[in-house]
Amino acid sequence: MDRKEKKALSETDICDLFITPAIKNAGWDPIRQIRREVTLAPGPIVVRGTMSSRNKKKKKFADYVLSWKPGIPVAVVEAKDNNHTVSQGMQQALGYAEMLEVPSAFSSNGDAFASHNKVLASGADIETQLPLEAFPPPGKLWTRYKTFRGIDEEAERLVLQPYHEDTSGKEPRYYQVEAVNRTIEAVAREKRRVLLVMATGTGKTYTTFQIIWRLWKAGAVKRVLFLADRNILVDQTLVNDFKPFGPVMTKVKNRKIDPAYEIYLGLYQAITGPAEEDKIFKNVSANFFDMVVIDECHRGSAADDSAWREILKYFSDAIQIGLTATPRETKYVSSITYFGEPVYTYSLKQGIEDGFLAPYKVVRIDIDKDILGWTPPPGMQDDLGHDIEQREYNQKDMDRILVLNQRTKLVANRVMQYLRATNPFDKTIIFCEDIDHAERMRAAMVNAAGQLALDNPKYVMRITGDRFMGSNLVLSIQKFIGSSLLRIGRSSCATKTMLERVWVSNGAESWQSIPQMNHWS
Repeated sequence: MDRKEKKALSETDICDLFITPAIKNAGWDPIRQIRREVTLAPGPIVVRGTMSSRNKKKKKFADYVLSWKPGIPVAVVEAKDNNHTVSQGMQQALGYAEMLEVPSAFSSNGDAFASHNKVLASGADIETQLPLEAFPPPGKLWTRYKTFRGIDEEAERLVLQPYHEDTSGKEPRYYQVEAVNRTIEAVAREKRRVLLVMATGTGKTYTTFQIIWRLWKAGAVKRVLFLADRNILVDQTLVNDFKPFGPVMTKVKNRKIDPAYEIYLGLYQAITGPAEEDKIFKNVSANFFDMVVIDECHRGSAADDSAWREILKYFSDAIQIGLTATPRETKYVSSITYFGEPVYTYSLKQGIEDGFLAPYKVVRIDIDKDILGWTPPPGMQDDLGHDIEQREYNQKDMDRILVLNQRTKLVANRVMQYLRATNPFDKTIIFCEDIDHAERMRAAMVNAAGQLALDNPKYVMRITGDRFMGSNLVLSIQKFIGSSLLRIGRSSCATKTMLERVWVSNGAESWQSIPQMNHWS
C-alpha cells in the first residue's frame, strides 16, 4: 500500500490493518488480552434548569486496553489515522494510563509505535519509537507492571486470582478494578489493615464482593465477617452483590454465630453491646475469622473506645478492611490512624467528572427562627398547658425539644413552592428528626399540596421504621425509587443511606442562595 492510499484510511482501518495485527503478532491473545474501544468513563452529566444531558465529547475511551489476565490491565494503546504523527495520541494514552495506573502507554498511526515507559533501566529514555514488528510481548509488559506495582513472585499467585464473572455480563468499572487490585496487592504484601475510600453511589459493596471473592477463592481467607450499622445494608448485600456466595453465606441473627458457614453478614449491634453477655463475638475464638470488613467505617470504628473497635481488637489477627466515603479525621477520631493511608481513593468530584455520578443541586433556605433563635414570652405554655422553659432555642432544638407548628407549615409550603416551580411529581425526600416529626410533616405536606393530595391519596407518604420493617422496608424503598411520589422519612431510620443515593444521582450541581424566610404569623 502506497503512502497516499494509507493516508486515505480511517482510524478504524489503521487499527484493523496495522495496529491490531502488530499487537497479535507480538503474542497477545485477541480474546482474553486485547480489548478495543474500551469505555472508561461515559462523560459528565450536564444539568441546565430542569433539563439534563450527557456530555459525550468528554467520554473517555481507550482504543486498546491490554491485560495480562482479565481485570488486570497492564498497558493502553491510542490509535490515530495516518494523517497524524506516530506520537500524536500519546497525551491521550498517558491520561488513560494514569486512570488505570499502568506503566505502559503507546501511540500509533499505523507506521510505528511511540512508547512511554514508567519503569526505566538506568540511562534509558522514557519515550522511544518502535517498529510495528517490535511491539513488546505480554511477558515483558507484565514484568514491567509487577515492578511498577511492587508485586513480587510470592504475591503473584494471589494477585492473579480471577474475578467473579457475572452471567449477566456485568463488569467492574475501571476504578472498581483498581480498588480491588490495590486491596489484593496490599493483602498479598501482608498488610493487615486496609482502607478504601469511595464516594457514595460508586459501588463499594460490589467492589467489596470482588475483593472477598478473590481472596476466598484463592484460599487466602476462609471465614469472612462483613459488618454494617444498618439492617437494610445487610439485607441488600445478602440478596444482591453477595448472592454468588450462595449456601456458604449467612446473616448473623438471634444473637448467635453459627460456625457452619464461611461468609457472615451482620449488624455490629447484633454481635456486641454494653453488657458482657451482649458480646456474642466472644463466643467464637479470636482466630475464627480470617477477615473482617467494616462498611462505613467512619461511623463507628474510628473512635478508640467505639463498639466496633472492640470487635476489631478481638479479631486483631484477621485482615481488616475499612470502607468509607468520608474518612473521619479529627483530634479525637481518625480512620487513617487505625487503618493507615487509603490504598485507593475515588472521590465524589471524580465520580461526577467521569459521569458515574450525576451532579447535585443544593438550594439553601434559611429560616429566621433557626438563625436568630427564639425565646418564648414570659409565662408562655405549650399545647398541653405546660410552662415552656424560659431560654433561647436554636436550630438544634427544633423538632427535638421544641416543636413550632408554624415552622413545620413554613417548610412544607416552601417545598411545595419549589416543586410547583419545577415538577411537582419529581422524587422528593424530606428527612425528619423522628417518627412524630415525620407524621407532622406528612400532614403539613398534604395541606400544602392541596388538590394534588386530593387527586392522589398516595402523593405524600411516610416511610418510617414503625411502619415498614425488614424486607417490607426494602420493598417500600424500591417502590419509591420506581415511582414519582413524595416521600417523608425519619432521618435516623434505615432508609437514609439508600435515599441519599437517589438524591445524589438525580440532581444538578449548583449553589443557590435564597434570602432567609421571615414568614411567621
